[in-house]
Amino acid sequence: MKKVIYTEKAPAPIGPYSQAILKGDTLYTSGQIAIDPNTGLLVTDTIESETKQVMENMKAVLDAADLTFDNVVKATIFIMDMNDFAKINAIYASYFDEQTAPARETVQVACLPKNVNVEISMIAIR
Repeated sequence: MKKVIYTEKAPAPIGPYSQAILKGDTLYTSGQIAIDPNTGLLVTDTIESETKQVMENMKAVLDAADLTFDNVVKATIFIMDMNDFAKINAIYASYFDEQTAPARETVQVACLPKNVNVEISMIAIR
């Protein structure tokens, strides 16, 4: 049986999907973008602030499932411009212990929802 994970501390889905699904001990998150859940507005003034909002949204989803970034085993980062990689990576890295950081790929894409610059999804295990 799967359990839908939802929190008001992260943006509500903008389509027919859940913020995350918990199946057994595994959490599959949907991609998070930089929507501030308090205002509903996009945070895109800098790539750093955008990435921080994405990670804070992801933190809220993990928290709703009683998990933390320590439980994350896989992350996928979609970015609009690979030239932003170092800045995105610096913010992303601040949420993980380098010794136990998850597996990850980073992919440059042609377009993301709401024309954001970064979207991140994760898989975590209890």
